[in-house]
Amino acid sequence: MKKYFKIQIEITSTEKGEILIAQLSDILFYAFEQENNLLNAYINEINFDEEKLKEILPANTAFLKTIIEEENWNKQWEHSIGPVIVHDFAAIRPSFHKPVKGVKYELIITPKMSFGTGHHATTYLMIELMETMNFIGKNVIDFGTGTGVLSILAEKCGASKIIAIDFDDWSIRNATENIEANHCQNILLKQQENLSEIKPADILLANINLNILNLESSAIAGLLKPGSLLLVSGFLIPDEQKMQHIFEEKDLVKKQTKQRGDWLAIVFEKR
Repeated sequence: MKKYFKIQIEITSTEKGEILIAQLSDILFYAFEQENNLLNAYINEINFDEEKLKEILPANTAFLKTIIEEENWNKQWEHSIGPVIVHDFAAIRPSFHKPVKGVKYELIITPKMSFGTGHHATTYLMIELMETMNFIGKNVIDFGTGTGVLSILAEKCGASKIIAIDFDDWSIRNATENIEANHCQNILLKQQENLSEIKPADILLANINLNILNLESSAIAGLLKPGSLLLVSGFLIPDEQKMQHIFEEKDLVKKQTKQRGDWLAIVFEKR
């Protein structure tokens, strides 16, 4: 059975916790919970590097490391997560919660170690912006699919073909289960780290982090034809200008932004 680490870190404010989440995401932490002055961060045991963690944390920051088995992780989530409702557009609920009424689309997303239940601001922002977009008959790429939530929503919104990409075993397994639970037919899962051998699309969704978006920016731009849309999140408000510069250099124009807490999402259009 695989093991995971829960790292409990003392934080002085919610804002500093949000910044720390972004930094921890860069070193492969998957999921996070903030409880008053504590941040709980979760990571696969094989990906944990204590020296990298110490480099990120401010000097003299205390943290506690706990081992969690797969089974215990799932039980913990079952007790802690409930439905997320984004306007009257979409509701995301785990399979063990009752159906949500009064929304256009209901998604059943039962997370394991994947990140993307709608509880985190970046996933919520992506869904808010997806509400403003036309997916009918479109080809979509979901880069960093996690639980598969955005791919599943894209299909429910009318997308004809979705390529959902992630490198992590758990994400692929979890996305597979969620795709089946939502009876989706148009999603192809691909396990890989980058966008190699992927065909162009009308819409590209990327809820990852600043470093990966920067690293893959040329590949992302190369998969978009004039008029195609790019929706990105996973970065903080101070990074807006950097993100805009990265993609404007690739002939993409910023069309729309949304903010939630300290996090930001942007829609670009390929010229």
